[in-house]
Amino acid sequence: MIAFLASRIASAAVTVLGVIVLVFSLIHLVPGDPVEVMLGESASGADREALRQSLGLDRPLPVQFAAYVSGLARLDLGTSLHSRRPVAALIGERLPATVQLASAALAVAACVAVPLGALAAMRRGSVFDQLAIALATLGVSIPNFVLGPLLVLLFSFSLGWLPVSGRDGPGALILPALTLGTALAAILARMLRSALLEVLGEDFIRTARAKGLRDAQVVARHALGNAMLPVITLLGLQLGALLAGAVITEIVFSWPGLGSLTVEAIQRRDYPLLQGCVLVVSVSYVAVNSATDLLYAWLDPRIRLAGP
Repeated sequence: MIAFLASRIASAAVTVLGVIVLVFSLIHLVPGDPVEVMLGESASGADREALRQSLGLDRPLPVQFAAYVSGLARLDLGTSLHSRRPVAALIGERLPATVQLASAALAVAACVAVPLGALAAMRRGSVFDQLAIALATLGVSIPNFVLGPLLVLLFSFSLGWLPVSGRDGPGALILPALTLGTALAAILARMLRSALLEVLGEDFIRTARAKGLRDAQVVARHALGNAMLPVITLLGLQLGALLAGAVITEIVFSWPGLGSLTVEAIQRRDYPLLQGCVLVVSVSYVAVNSATDLLYAWLDPRIRLAGP
């Protein structure tokens, strides 16, 4: 288990390092000058050069990258070019909103996917099974930027039940969570159905049924737990995708989270803030996937015994 843990930590460290190099390179290669965004096109050349020197943007890219990595080693994400505030403070203000949205979306996905996938597996080939498959396909096919406005038109403008945007009150969380959790619910429901169908054909399931247990008891007590391993793997991959998908959802609903902060940093060409946002999302993604690998190895001893 120690060797397995060490290999996963080393793999995560290499991935994060690659993300740091790639993000820094791509951000500085994208056309656009943050000095022009801050001062405007009418600013004089001397003012632009003075601001560029004060921000350290006149230094060669290798020097800027070395300074950035040195700051990361001290857990310093730098200072925002626009607000002149620490990047860590800006991210700390927005991150709780994104975590709240992702958690709510995960709860929505679990509440929909588990009963839908289980019932579809128990009634394989029935009208309910075909309807569940159709709903899952529809949920995966509709992108967030389409589903979000449709939900706003229905529940906000037509029915007037929920607020259109913002984060004021618990009701404001419902529509963004539904938008973000629908696709995940569809994916998990299909995976759970496939895993349950495979487990329901095992010998121990036939033994449980021979004892007189009802189908619901067989699924709840014996099949569901054994079918959760592939679902947990998929869930770990999708948890990181929730943070990435939250960018579009936060823009649609004006949710003050990390996604909207990332878009603001792009518009302002705020290099340190954008690097910090992408780094936090990437590290979260890698951390969730690594935790999923460890949980999978703990649940299935064959994985950790197989070695790195």
